[in-house]
This record gives sequence, structure tokens and C-alpha cells, in this order.
Amino acid sequence: MRFSSVKLLAALCIGVFLTACSKNEPSLMNLRASQSGPDEFAILPTKPLQEPTSYSELPTPTPGGTNITDPTPNADAIAALGGQLRGSGLRGGEGALVTAASRYGVSSGIRSQLAAEDLTWRQENRGKLLERLFNVNVYYSAYEAQELDQHRELERLRRLGIWTPAAPPNPAAAQ
Repeated sequence: MRFSSVKLLAALCIGVFLTACSKNEPSLMNLRASQSGPDEFAILPTKPLQEPTSYSELPTPTPGGTNITDPTPNADAIAALGGQLRGSGLRGGEGALVTAASRYGVSSGIRSQLAAEDLTWRQENRGKLLERLFNVNVYYSAYEAQELDQHRELERLRRLGIWTPAAPPNPAAAQ
């Protein structure tokens, strides 16, 4: 009896250590997403139905084509969310922002470089063994060193005389 329990314990320990050494991409949030639910970004309010003047003049329905009521659903969704279609240029004061952000040049592969650096960061900060085994959320502790203190940054900008039109509420000041 004692010998079989030692074997069982050894097999369990080996399984735990092999699981901890896996090379998959680390997930720091440990969220379980169900694919059965609706996609809230795919649901758009439709325009009101209109009766055509003549039913014989209606076009033949085409799968995947547009319809008379909603001819440009993607463009309407982008406009409703405050965005723009690609290639439509910049709005108002966005030119100055883009110029200031790109004053030292723009790296063409910045997205892939940041994705690789973030993957390395997540692999190095993916939590301790028991945190991984019990699916403990380690996202906030892993990125805590990179977190921006919004209230300290607000005070810094105000000392520099930079106009800050929208300031986040400070719960520490309310106490």
C-alpha cells in the first residue's frame, strides 16, 4: 500500500512539473471565454424599413451583397464608433499629434517588435507554479512596473502648464 502511494505521488509530481515546463504562449489573465455568446460588436442597430415604390424594381438578392436599407454597414459602424475608414485622412488637430509622435521616425516593424517583446515579458512573468496550477490572475502584478500613475502624471502636466481638459477622479483626494 505504501509503495503504490509513493508511485502515485511521484507520478503526480512529474505531471505537475511537465505541465509547468510547457512552451505555450503564456496567458496572464486566465479568462475563460465561451464562444457560444453573442459578439457585441457584430450587433448593429438597423435602419428603419422603407417600403419601395415598386416591388418589381427591387434588385435580385445576392448572398454577401449589400441591401437597400443598409448599403454600407461597415462604414456606418466605424463612423458610429468614432473612427474613420482607412485612407480618409486625418481629422482636425490629429496632424499635429501624428507629427509629434513620429518626430524621431517611425519603425516599419514596430507592431511585430512590440508583440515579440511582450511575449518575452509574459513568458518571464507568467506567475509562480501554484498560481499557474490554480489559474490565478497575475496580469496586474506582472505589468505593475509599467503602470502609469495617472494622478501623478496629471500633476506633472499641470506643473508644466499643459492644459488637461479631462482629469480622472482621484479617490485618494476624496478621503
